[in-house]
Amino acid sequence: MISHLERPSVRAPSLRQILADSGLTYFANGLIAFIFSATGPLAIILSVGTRGGLTDAELASWVFGVFFINGLVTIAMSWRYKSPLGFAWTIPGTVLVGPALQHLSFAEVIGAFYVTSLLILVMGATGWVKRLMSSLPMPIVMGMVAGVFLRFGLDLVRALHSNVAIAAPMVIAFLLLSANAALGKRIPPLIGALVVGAIAVGVLGQLDAADLGSFAFAAPVVQAPVWSVAALVELVVPLAITVLVVQNGQGVAVLKAARHEPPVNTIAVACGIGAALSAAVGAVSTCLTGPSNALLTSSGKLERQYTAALVFGVFGVLFGLMAPTFTGLMLATPAEFIMVLGGLAMLRVLQGAFMGSFAGGRFTLGALVSLLVTVADISLFNIGAAFWGLVAGVVVSWLMERNDFVLLANRN
Repeated sequence: MISHLERPSVRAPSLRQILADSGLTYFANGLIAFIFSATGPLAIILSVGTRGGLTDAELASWVFGVFFINGLVTIAMSWRYKSPLGFAWTIPGTVLVGPALQHLSFAEVIGAFYVTSLLILVMGATGWVKRLMSSLPMPIVMGMVAGVFLRFGLDLVRALHSNVAIAAPMVIAFLLLSANAALGKRIPPLIGALVVGAIAVGVLGQLDAADLGSFAFAAPVVQAPVWSVAALVELVVPLAITVLVVQNGQGVAVLKAARHEPPVNTIAVACGIGAALSAAVGAVSTCLTGPSNALLTSSGKLERQYTAALVFGVFGVLFGLMAPTFTGLMLATPAEFIMVLGGLAMLRVLQGAFMGSFAGGRFTLGALVSLLVTVADISLFNIGAAFWGLVAGVVVSWLMERNDFVLLANRN
């Protein structure tokens, strides 16, 4: 099985090389990716866990797991492969767990997390994941990615409408710094937007002091799993599909579009290991995150972007250790502040996703169908719309663009 794992093509960087490759641009990309993870996706965990009847200690342990453990996985993989490989947790999988907690105990759900981690590990170690990825037409995959990322662009427009006092100065700062190349090199546009937005939030008094808590370290809760057939049937296969096809599919597609060569099988193995460690503290499965990797590779030189992932991982570890403190700080900022940051960072990425879907002239109808089904955001059988977008796109292309499949098979 080890023969299926991709070996690094370069030597792991030394500390001196990491410092030489670092820079404000990469720090900014890593910071923005972290802020994205620590706000909206974190709110989903808090919402799902609260509705599922989890205690404050169990919720804090979940937050610790998804940040601390995935931060360590990110650092280890990005350093060893000298490539941006940002790991987080499956957001659709988190949503999937919500209904399960209404009729299953948390210990039964944790048992399903463990079995899911084993399935993901085996799929990666046997090489099945890479075979599956290589058989999927990239334009259809990018259509799904464009459908997932489109909401970030729409959120940017909505933020300008709902809170123009915060959003407009951030957008103006971003555009001015982007238009002036010399100034943009000294102050990355995203950092400029972040600083201007933070000043606007402070001046306008829009920081919600009620969400700010006192300083505290995380106290992870280790729970014994309960093996339940009902939980395994309901959760394991949908969770594995979400991680391997939807989330990792997005992450791999984003990295390939940015001209990286992610080690697909090794990534799946890392996800399996991370998922097992996360399950020990009651956290949902690990995945190669699409949005965060898009942010990590949104600017800068190809060979230095791994340092942005290291920044992302370090912030994740620190956030996990001090989850109660940082959670309150992140949730205290206006929603529009995060919406604008995410939308601005995703502009070029979204442009690249649309070009990857339609510029090549192949699988264009399948890519369009994949985009539409994903944007519709309708789940079936506890599996999210992104997966069904891929299925619909492949089926339509198989029926109506069969010659493109012949060309794909010849190329492979």
